[in-house]
Formats: sequence, C-alpha cells, structure tokens
Amino acid sequence: MAKVCYSCGKHPSYGNNRSHSLRATRRRWNPNLQKIRIQDGANVRREWVCTSCLKAFKVQKAAVTQGPGA
Repeated sequence: MAKVCYSCGKHPSYGNNRSHSLRATRRRWNPNLQKIRIQDGANVRREWVCTSCLKAFKVQKAAVTQGPGA
C-alpha cells in the first residue's frame, strides 16, 4: 500500500538532490502522514492522513474507548 493521504490524496513528490558540483541524484519528499483511527460513517478505520488535513478537521477522528482495566 502506498503512503497516500486518505483525505486529500497527497503523495510523495520526486526530484533531484543537487551537490555543489551540480551532480544530480534522485530523491523524494514525503508528506507528513500519520496513521490515525478515523470515523468513516458507522465504521472505524485506521488510515494515513496528512497533518494539514488533521489541522483543518477534514477527517473525523474516532472516539477513544476505555478498556475494562481502565
């Protein structure tokens, strides 16, 4: 499974590292993705969501349920 934001579809972007001599080597810039429990209708799922979507409340985080020992 690729690391892609569940909400906005943000994915890694690709480019080159450039040294002082301008030699190019491939690299990638990863989005800041967090694996969180989200409320998807009546279901609770664990999905990758970028932090900008979390801050903008584009996804509904699932409520934390306490276990029997808590």
